[in-house]
Amino acid sequence: MSDERDPSPYDALLLLSFGGPEGPDDVVPFLANVTRGRGIPEERLKEVGQHYFLFGGVSPINEQNRTLLDALREDFAEHGLDLPVHWGNRNWSPYLTDALRELTLAGHRRIAVLTTSAYASYSGCRQYRENLADSLAALTAEGLSPPRVDKLRHYFNHPGFVRPMVDGVLKSLAELPAEVRSDAHLAFTTHSIPRSAADTSGPVAEHGDGGAYVRQHLDVARLIADAVREETGVAHPWRLVYQSRSGAPHIPWLEPDVCDHLEELHSAGARAAVMVPIGFVSDHMEVLYDLDTEALAKAAELGLPVRRSATVGADPRFAAAVRELLLERAATERGRSVERCALGSLGPSHDLCPIGCCPARAPRPAAAGADSPCA
Repeated sequence: MSDERDPSPYDALLLLSFGGPEGPDDVVPFLANVTRGRGIPEERLKEVGQHYFLFGGVSPINEQNRTLLDALREDFAEHGLDLPVHWGNRNWSPYLTDALRELTLAGHRRIAVLTTSAYASYSGCRQYRENLADSLAALTAEGLSPPRVDKLRHYFNHPGFVRPMVDGVLKSLAELPAEVRSDAHLAFTTHSIPRSAADTSGPVAEHGDGGAYVRQHLDVARLIADAVREETGVAHPWRLVYQSRSGAPHIPWLEPDVCDHLEELHSAGARAAVMVPIGFVSDHMEVLYDLDTEALAKAAELGLPVRRSATVGADPRFAAAVRELLLERAATERGRSVERCALGSLGPSHDLCPIGCCPARAPRPAAAGADSPCA
């Protein structure tokens, strides 16, 4: 095997995602998994689950992950990369522990992990690492000898993630009425998180106002806006905004909310807008409901022409980026010096999460970090 296609020491890739219900009967149990330990009563979970019921109780995320799995396997095969690709979820079937058990019983000993979250944050990175540690501990308790897992670096600024979103914005702009197209504002959206979590996201050196979470999103937004300007000749005004807030109202979360932002744009005389969900890998429920349902309804109420651009999903360029990230990490683990592909001002992210990176409220074991066993 050519060194450029050598995945060793890895003998499998695991796609690790959030999971979602696939029918009405799944909604409440799924939400119980998501909120485990918070003591939320079932009646409240039924209320929270109403947006799932609007879509037949089915979140699109699992089907989108199946499509991404197919794209990864196809890309690997086309490029002579002989590596099995498996899938596990945090909150719904196929569960992470089951996926790792299957890999362990099949004899896999070193697994690269790709999470469907591109940015640094507790919920988008460290919590997945905690899930990995919990699953590995569960397998050990079963008498198995679990494999080592290594999480691939954050890919928010990889060209294979950024460029499909640029194309999505260009397509959405083209769908706006010609008379308002050049005046359209770009609203880059991502999941709102508590300010305290944002401020401590990323390595300790990056903690502060918004932490790595905000800085990474701002860098991606700037990259996309600049690319759109270069290709259209129009410098569209833009702002990073937030969506999908949950939790107690007295706790400060990142703002402004996308719907509030649309109202502000309308009041300021904006003629059109494109919502760009840069914080999401695929068009899952928080995109379909919070943007395609709530935010577009708000835009219609205001009489503001708005389009929503596509997420990356299973774009072949993203699948190629995953292959590049995997081979980059594999070569590094073999002691080779490799060029790391990254756009923007922040450079490539770290391979190994350092101590103090995206800390939890209460310390818990986490795999694939500098403070992890076998790190």
